[in-house]
Amino acid sequence: MSDYKKITETTSHYDHLEKMDTLSILEAMNKEDQKVAEAVEALIPQISKLVDEIAHRFEKGGRLFYIGAGTSGRLGILDASEIPPTYGMPHDRVIGLIAGGDSAIRKAVEFAEDDTEQAWKDMDVYKLTENDVVIGIAASGTTPYVLGGVKAARERGLLTAGITNNPGSPLALETDFPIEIVVGPEFVTGSTRMKSGTSQKLALNMISTALMIKIGRVKGNKMVNMQLNNNKLVDRGIRFIMEEIHVSKEEAEQLLLKHGSVKKAILSRQKD
Repeated sequence: MSDYKKITETTSHYDHLEKMDTLSILEAMNKEDQKVAEAVEALIPQISKLVDEIAHRFEKGGRLFYIGAGTSGRLGILDASEIPPTYGMPHDRVIGLIAGGDSAIRKAVEFAEDDTEQAWKDMDVYKLTENDVVIGIAASGTTPYVLGGVKAARERGLLTAGITNNPGSPLALETDFPIEIVVGPEFVTGSTRMKSGTSQKLALNMISTALMIKIGRVKGNKMVNMQLNNNKLVDRGIRFIMEEIHVSKEEAEQLLLKHGSVKKAILSRQKD
């Protein structure tokens, strides 16, 4: 393990938080949060290369796995869970795994993140192939569950990436694509659910959204493959069809009901 300083554990720039009034607390938090987007921006070239590599494998039937513990694991599961309804993808193409299993989504499982072998066991159920990609997420860059998982995946020839908030961390050194988002000390010392977690959410949004665009799940700027599982989304789908092929609301609704998806409805009219 390399010798490096955990920036995520360094002391906050603010002190005596309990003596601050509410407005001062919120203003200070917001000031810190403004650093996050800039930190992510600096890594866009690296993220871009990663997305292209994932897309190449995805088009061959590969899958994307997120592995993490605690907040990082929950963020991976959140991102993965939003892909089917937003882009109409099967649930087994982007998969989020958390140390401790599904019960850890709501309640922390003691010492689950300290098992270096469990992540690979969790992934092995899916019978991974060389086209699959594993992204480990860990603010510290030292979480054993994540490190063990990406190391095992890399040894088996899978593409790996690591999203971390400490430069030079073991996670960065163990992966093909290290995404080191340096956001500085947290407002509450060591509370990586704050800036670190926000930066991870931004990076995950960028990776999965760009991937979906690259593989054709977006047309123009519309989510034409979204699942229509509530009235809000049905109304959105009708509006998308109206805007794309310039038909009345009534005709758009009929097309949507007939074809079951915005994309199929639009394509049906374009073929006529």
